[in-house]
Formats: sequence, C-alpha cells, structure tokens
Amino acid sequence: MAILRYTASLDTTIANAFKENLSTRATGSNMGMSDTLEAFSIYGQTSSSVDGKSSELSRILIKFDATGSSGIAADRTAGTIPASGSVSFYLRMFNAAHSYTVPENFKMIVSAVSGADWQEGYGLDMETYKDTGVTNWISASTGNAWVNAGGDYWATVSGSFTASFKEGPEDMELDITQIVEQWVSDGLQNYGLGVMMAPVEEAAARSYYTKMFFARGTEYFFKKPIIEARWDSAKKDDRENFYYSSSLAPSEDNLNTLYIYNEIRGRLVNIPAIGKGEIYVDLYSGSLSNNSPSGSILSQSNPNMYTTYATGGWVETGIYSCSVCITSSTTPLTKLFDVWHNGSGSQYFTGSIYPRLLGKQGELSYNPTTQYVNSITNLRAKYSTSETARFRIFSRLKDWNPTIYTKVEATTKPTVPESGSYKITRVIDGYEAISHGTGSDLQTQLSYDVSGSYFDLDISMLEPGYSYEIHLAYYNGSVGAWVEQPHTFKFRVE
Repeated sequence: MAILRYTASLDTTIANAFKENLSTRATGSNMGMSDTLEAFSIYGQTSSSVDGKSSELSRILIKFDATGSSGIAADRTAGTIPASGSVSFYLRMFNAAHSYTVPENFKMIVSAVSGADWQEGYGLDMETYKDTGVTNWISASTGNAWVNAGGDYWATVSGSFTASFKEGPEDMELDITQIVEQWVSDGLQNYGLGVMMAPVEEAAARSYYTKMFFARGTEYFFKKPIIEARWDSAKKDDRENFYYSSSLAPSEDNLNTLYIYNEIRGRLVNIPAIGKGEIYVDLYSGSLSNNSPSGSILSQSNPNMYTTYATGGWVETGIYSCSVCITSSTTPLTKLFDVWHNGSGSQYFTGSIYPRLLGKQGELSYNPTTQYVNSITNLRAKYSTSETARFRIFSRLKDWNPTIYTKVEATTKPTVPESGSYKITRVIDGYEAISHGTGSDLQTQLSYDVSGSYFDLDISMLEPGYSYEIHLAYYNGSVGAWVEQPHTFKFRVE
C-alpha cells in the first residue's frame, strides 16, 4: 500500500461572533456535533467604542489519532507505513457548499494546538449560537480555559502551514508532514490542529465570510476530514526486464533491480541470519544442462570498478532487493543465475534470469504511441472493507503477433511497463475516490515482477455499497506524459 487515510477523531468550530442581538458575543457556544466546520472573519457589523468597527472570528479545531494504539505511530511500529523521511502526510478537508457568499483570494493557516487537550462537545447550532458548552472560544475543556482566547497554538513547531484559496470553494490539501512527524517521532503532545483565516485576513478591515468544510459527522463518506499518508511503495523487480549494460545507455538504465521474497507458511518473514542487514548476490553462467549455476562468478560492472558480487539489503518484512549490472560478452549468455548469500558461505536463494541487449535492433521497436492490452487476472466481483487486496495486471503490446510456436508451446509472457499508475473512481458518478498519484510522492505507482504489474489497495478507503472502476495509466517517455488506458475494470465493495 502507498496510501493510508486517518479520519478525524474530534472536530469543532469555536466562535467570537455576535448572536442575533448584535451585542452579545457567542464566546461560550459549542458546535461539536455539527456536520460542517466554519472559519470566517467579519468586519464592521456594529460600531465599537475602541476603533469604531466590530470584529468577529470563527476558527476550527480538529484532531487525529497520531499516537494512539490504532493511529499513525502504531502503523509505523507495525511497519505498515515507512520511516520518517519516506512518507508524506497531507491534511485534506473538503469544501461544504452553502447559500452564503464565499470569499475569494484569501489564505488559511494550520497550526498545532498547544497547552491543553480539548473536548468536542455536543452543540449543533451554527446560526444563532444557542448551544453552549466546551470546547468554545474561551475554554478548552471543563474548568480549563485557554491561555489566549480563541485557542493556543505552537508558533515554533515547524511554523504554520498556509493554504491559498483563489476562487473560494476549493478543497484544502496541505502537506503537514513536519507536524505529524513531531507528534509521532519527536514526542510533541498531540492536541490536534487549529485551522483559521491567516492573521492578515483576521485583522483586515473587510469581511471574509464564510468558508465551510465538511466535519467528521457528515453523511458523505469521502468528504470527512482526513490525514492522508502517501509514499512510493512500488517494488520494481527487473527479473523479467533484465538487460545487459550498454555504453549507449544512461547509468540508471544499466542497473537491474532484483528481489527475493522470503515467504514461510504463507507469510513474509525476515531471514533470521540477515534480519534488516546486508545480503549479497553473485551471478553465474549455467551448467551444461543450463538448469543450475556453474563456473566462476561473473564480474559485475559498477561506475568505477568491477566486482564479483553486489550488495543488497532489506526492503520490508521478508523482502530483500539488490541492484546489479553486467556487461555482455561477444557471445552473450542467454541465461544467468543469481545466487543470494550472506557473504560467509550460507546461500538462501537461487534464481534464473534471461537477459536482453539494450538497443538491439528489432527487439524493441521505437514507437512513440505504444498501446497495451491489459487485464486484471485475479479481479473479483466483490471485496470487503475489512481486507487489503492485491490486484494483478497482465499487459502485452496491442500489436503483439505471436508465432505458431508461441501459441502452441509457450506460456505468454507479459510486457511490463516500467512506470504505471492506477486510480479508482465510483461508477455511479465518476467521483475520484483515489486519484492518480504521479507527482512527487508517487503513491499510486504500480509494482512489477516476473508475473506483471500489481498494486495493493486498502479496501476500507472505499465506501461500501457502491461499484468502482480501476483506471490504469502508463508513462510514455517519448511524449513526456502519462497516457491513460482505454479499458477499465469494475468491482463492488460490500
């Protein structure tokens, strides 16, 4: 998986606004049970003895399970999400349409709450502010007042994070990795986040009324506020796409990455003698029968030297990888064997490789508009929200023209695009439940191995009772763009 979503555990709106009489402040009002959240700045509804004009504010408080037994920290401990530096965390909040004017060209900030835990409360009224209780503008919880009215916020915890709204109704998607990592790894107490108009907007001699988001209590499954963890989990096993090195190719294209998967009784486990340490790979030519390694260890080429082995390492539980590079001889070997060992005589795995030549004329004809035929070989009609499913993709070139021998004697091998991505849409309305993640995080990148491409999906991220479609896209380096494939694949979530 490369996407996990954490729904807010608490949220509320706090306000220093006027009640209907335009004289009494609603600083004691609570809106913790409302299905929307609201932030605004109102200027000049009434006269003020101080500066001639009144000012009214509303802010949002929101909290996520970052350090609890089922939150982000627990998932990191379990290895479900990677270590700090390898994952990004985004605060996502979704615009709630309303009948009032939506301001334009404004900024909002997100800051970590400091000093005190707060209570959500049971209030609902966001119009007349008749519901009172905690949390509110004055108090964080029963008998515990804020040091500063409107909430206390860390000014020095990685600063505040700013989101811009040009049109007004945009959703919020803000990278708050620094705050989350300080909660999870650096011991910062998690009191949640404050979301509010930026200081210049809150102090402006004009109104910014009003920006609303859906709260965690909304009936709309995909509109609840979330922290979304994103990372590139793609495992690109080049055993089926293994090439001899070439002076005509960039260095990165001369490297081939191989994987081994230590599966014991149906589960992946670390090799006891290796753990999370180094593992080594030797390459051999084959025996006379070409079914086992033999002869001397083949020399592997590196940028500045030749070695007889390559050093690999631990990827995640039970999975190890290593990158190798080898130059072909005048008469290239058609089959190689990779032997994985600990460097002291203990061997763990022997695999086979059928290398190809980079730039061999006629083998991979240049085609700037390459098209593929895809199928998901293990697609089921229904999935449960309690499972994580692996979808296996078989791809071949659209103009593939097999020989009679291929048709009769051989198992068709896949053509594996080295850069692929998936997205998930809801069939009934086309809503993008999971969009293509082809930016910096590459969270929807496809993995591949000798059997083709694949990806893992936490089905709990999808609303049950609906059908969904899988869309595939492959990167075409010739045109410098991702090309979405024409066929989609449907399934239902129960």
